[in-house]
Amino acid sequence: MEQAHHHQNRISSTSNRRNTKARRRTLRREVPSTVGLLADEQDFAAMTGYRNFAFDDHPTYLQQIDDLLKTLAAQGLHTSVTLFDPEEFGEFCAAAGLDPDRPETRARFTAHAAARGVCVPYTGQPVDALVPVLINEAVRQATWDCATLLLTDLGNCAECGEDIGREAFERSSRLLLGLLRGAGTGIHHLVCSVPADEEQLLAVLHAEASDDGVPELQDDEGAEFVTVLAAGIALGSPVGVVLRTSRQDEPDRVYGWRLDHGGLAVLTAAEVFNAYCTDAETGEPVAPEPGVDYCAGFPITDVTGH
Repeated sequence: MEQAHHHQNRISSTSNRRNTKARRRTLRREVPSTVGLLADEQDFAAMTGYRNFAFDDHPTYLQQIDDLLKTLAAQGLHTSVTLFDPEEFGEFCAAAGLDPDRPETRARFTAHAAARGVCVPYTGQPVDALVPVLINEAVRQATWDCATLLLTDLGNCAECGEDIGREAFERSSRLLLGLLRGAGTGIHHLVCSVPADEEQLLAVLHAEASDDGVPELQDDEGAEFVTVLAAGIALGSPVGVVLRTSRQDEPDRVYGWRLDHGGLAVLTAAEVFNAYCTDAETGEPVAPEPGVDYCAGFPITDVTGH
């Protein structure tokens, strides 16, 4: 009888351990994972100076990252990828008094970087497809941060006392609404370029308007576009806006505007052609796309009626 009791206790104990492990596996699937990625050779080379960094060539590192992501996905874990910036990592370690040559420090910085918002969910895509998406997201975030900082630092108008940044943001919002209303139905691709002190600010916006004419914007692009355009308005920069509209069974149409006294003045068809068919970096001509019409911009009506 006593042997049977001990046997039953062992069975019960084994069952409890199995249940505990099963619960932990279930709970683990509810905890997201984040992987920090060294996107280019230069960033990778900066990390090889640490003794506890396990890799010595970038292609092998990328392959290992790819395998890790697949393994995490196979375990049913939600995984996201963030850029690992060695320079920011060094600053982070110095500010927090952490040893940079430890895996747990790198893990802590990865969580810090992901919390800042530059993060892309892993959906099975290969690493070489993830890298350009990550870089694009980082550029977008940096552009948004820069434009926001510019607007914040402008303060109030010396003459009227109005908040310059807020007024520019409100005007920019109205201009975007006027652009989308004037564009009508179709799939719209808007680009706003603003020359800044160190580099050009560039915002891209995708929108789709059905027959009811109500545009659907993607993600945070609308706020980013408005912020960048507002920075150009507040600074009085030579802002350029280009709109490309696609409709079924029609050639794509490209329109253009330039900032003029806080509003958008239309470009002629020739000016749009020249702007669209010129390499922005070299100034060399670029062959026009077949099946694309280059059109004069349409007048933008302020939603307030002005």
